[in-house]
Amino acid sequence: MSFLSEVARLGPLDPVPVRPLPELLDETASAFPNRIAIDFLGRRWRYADIANLVDRAAHGLQELGLTRGERVGLCLPNTPYFVIFYFAIMKAGGIVVNYNPLYTERELVTQIDDSGTTMMVLPDVRALHDKVVAVAGRTGLRKLVVCPMAGAMPLLKRVLYSVFKRRDIAAVGQGPLYASYAGLISNKGSPQPVPLDVHDVALLQYTGGTTGIPKGAALTHANLTANAAQEILVMQAGDLDVRVLGVLPLFHVFALTTVLNYAIATGSRMILLPRFQMKSILNTIRRTQPTIFPAVPTLYTAVADAVEAGPRRHARAMRSIRFCISGGAPLPAEVKHRFEALTGCHVAEGYGLSEASPVLTCNPLTQTAKPGSAGLPVIGTVIEIRDLDDPTRIMATGERGEVCARGPQIMNGYWNRPQETEATMIDGMLRTADIGYLDADGYLYLVDRIKDLILCSGYNVYPRVIEDALYRHPDVVEASVIGLPDHYRGEVPKAFVALRADATATEAELGIFLAGQVSRIEMPREIEIRASLPRTLVGKLSKKELVAEEAVKRALATGQAASNLASHAAA
Repeated sequence: MSFLSEVARLGPLDPVPVRPLPELLDETASAFPNRIAIDFLGRRWRYADIANLVDRAAHGLQELGLTRGERVGLCLPNTPYFVIFYFAIMKAGGIVVNYNPLYTERELVTQIDDSGTTMMVLPDVRALHDKVVAVAGRTGLRKLVVCPMAGAMPLLKRVLYSVFKRRDIAAVGQGPLYASYAGLISNKGSPQPVPLDVHDVALLQYTGGTTGIPKGAALTHANLTANAAQEILVMQAGDLDVRVLGVLPLFHVFALTTVLNYAIATGSRMILLPRFQMKSILNTIRRTQPTIFPAVPTLYTAVADAVEAGPRRHARAMRSIRFCISGGAPLPAEVKHRFEALTGCHVAEGYGLSEASPVLTCNPLTQTAKPGSAGLPVIGTVIEIRDLDDPTRIMATGERGEVCARGPQIMNGYWNRPQETEATMIDGMLRTADIGYLDADGYLYLVDRIKDLILCSGYNVYPRVIEDALYRHPDVVEASVIGLPDHYRGEVPKAFVALRADATATEAELGIFLAGQVSRIEMPREIEIRASLPRTLVGKLSKKELVAEEAVKRALATGQAASNLASHAAA
């Protein structure tokens, strides 16, 4: 029985079906060889084409000496090359390691060394190529597989790119370090079969976790295919014309599951965009008419802004999208309502993390969804709320504590970090370091991250409560709240906000507004308006830069105070 058939027949108490990941592609290509698998800037690949290229790439990797369990890095934007090598590496017996193309040299070296990556697949984009080449000699990289960006484009775009972007194209070197994509796939596509067990590690997905130290979540074939099955049941997309818009980068585990793995398992069309550019996104939506749009809240905000400010054809084009899955960060209610009103799309908020492949919960795509909730556990998943001080104690319904999860999508552990793995588990459950509670119907509500919790005068202050209140102000488009050290209260909250382009609100006015929304203990000591707030590379609001800036300010203030004191004493 095919994977998709097993998922369709899955009962609430049945074990979630799992497979080695390459089998998903082989099954789909066999069943739907002429169905479009990828649309990249207007150029299309059928499932039969992708399966053939995967076999040829797997054969080529084996000829380069790839052995079972060897780690191969993908440092690629959203392109057909990512899809091809993702499956080819696994089919050849290797383990995929996802790399962010915008990593610094230091970050590349750290992850290469930690994972033991020996090969890297990358594009011939000068900025990225030169960076990887610069670190190759300082790490265990023995081979670079270079893919031509122009080679994936339609003919006209290929010519224009080669002419107008020639300065951005890397001068690829010669010698034993390099392997070209064309040379790698110049074979008949019959890789040496490698028996894969579903419990073999398929992917190392790096995450900062709760400590900020990068750790590789070791995700198995079973983890990833189980989460694909769980997503299929959530999205309930049973027709033959499902088109998934891939704006989020595939190196991020949320996109990996909701775009790549989901599309391959269901025989859907992936519409891939190599970078975030609003004009390109809107034009692609008009051209391709996607039906599913996974994204993070900041992306929904940006699209809503563009649709609201642009011509009516943008709003009309959005009507092809049946629903959206929001993840990566809490979805403010105002962002959800505004996006739905402007586009007609239903936005379902979900929750997960890298260690869970990543999806743990999602709101139903029906009227039973609960605003402000992260939804119900996906099939086969158990969510418990554990006491923050005594994690062996399970909290009652409605009580806050640490969200813990058990299910077939939970990681095998952190790569080569047994102590960190042990610290992250309790009674066989993953400790998420998120604070939340379950209501009487089993819906999960997230309150905050443990590391973001502000301890103010002995009280727990949750930044998200303050942020949600700020989002209720009509002028506020983004909000982040952090804790600052305070000699009397221990910590006090400070709020950073970005306003809409035509907004007139002042910091004082926002303070007056907040006074009626939050308690006195939650009231920020300071509200700072900025043109924009820092984001991660996948578009999530990021607080670490704000925390670092405030630390520098305190250090400078302390230094200045010490200097003034010394000057006064000398006088």
